[in-house]
Amino acid sequence: MSRRLLLILNPMSGKRAGKRHLADVLERFCRADYIPTVFVTTGRGNAREVACAHGGAADLVVCLGGDGTFNEVVSGLLEGGHATPMGYIPCGSTNDFASAIGLEKSVTLAIDAILKGEPHTYDVGLFGNRHFSYVASFGIFSRTSYATPQNVKNALGHLAYVLEGMKELFSIRPWHVRVETDGNAVEGDYIFGAVSNSTSVGGVLTLDPDAVDMNDGLLELLLVRMPRNAVELNECIRALVEHRYDSEFITFLKGSDFTVTAEETMEWSLDGEWGSGAATIRIRNLKDAITLIH
Repeated sequence: MSRRLLLILNPMSGKRAGKRHLADVLERFCRADYIPTVFVTTGRGNAREVACAHGGAADLVVCLGGDGTFNEVVSGLLEGGHATPMGYIPCGSTNDFASAIGLEKSVTLAIDAILKGEPHTYDVGLFGNRHFSYVASFGIFSRTSYATPQNVKNALGHLAYVLEGMKELFSIRPWHVRVETDGNAVEGDYIFGAVSNSTSVGGVLTLDPDAVDMNDGLLELLLVRMPRNAVELNECIRALVEHRYDSEFITFLKGSDFTVTAEETMEWSLDGEWGSGAATIRIRNLKDAITLIH
C-alpha cells in the first residue's frame, strides 16, 4: 500500500545539493512506494508553515536542507500537534544536528538510512514559545551562525563559522546572566552561554559526547566566564577544546527546566537562526518530542 510523503526542500541550503539531487531523491522514494508531495521553500518560515498545515496528512515528512530548515520542520510539526515520523537529508553548511546523531552526509546514503532505518525519538528544547532542535546560545560564536552571509557559508562551509567566530574574539563583550535550573542557580559575567541537546553548540564549539544524551529528558547548560587577560583567555579556550568542565572558567550543568535572567538586548541564536532576548526566558526540555527515522 502506497504511503504519503511530504518532502520539504530548501533550495538555498549549503551548496544547493538538495536542489541538484531532487530528481534522484524523488525516484528513490517513488520506488519505495511513496507518493510524494514536494514543497520548495521561498523564504524564512515557509518550512514551518507547511509542516504545521500539512504534516499531519503525511505518513512521513522528509526535510532536505540544513539546520535552519530542520528547525522549521520540527517546529511546524510540533505546533500543528503532529506526531508524523521524520526523515532528514542534511544539505546545509554545517549540519550540526545531523552530525551529533551520526546521520549520513551523502544524499544517497541518507535516503538509504530513511528507507531502511528504525524510528528513534529525540528531545526538543522550548525557548519561550519557540522550539529548537539542538541549541539556544548567546555571546561569542552565536551571532556567527545567523550573521555569516549565505554565499560565504556555501563557499567555505564549517570554516566560515570558525573564521567569523574568531573575529568576535577581538571584540568580546560579557553579559551578566543568572540561570536557575532544578534547584541550582549560577550568576556571573559570561562571554558565551548555551542550553543545548547536542554535542555541537554554536556551530564552532563541541561538547564531550559522553556527557550528552539527546533523549534523556535533560538539556546541557554551558557557560563560559569572562577571562581577565590573554593568559586566562588561552586557558579558557584549552578547557573548551579538551572538554574540561571542571575548569574555573566553565560552568556545566544538566537540567530539564531553565530560567534565564539577562538584559533584554542580549540576542540569542536558535539552531543558527536569530532569536530575540528578554529580561526573563524559560527554556525547557520536551522529552520524546520528535521521531526521526535513520
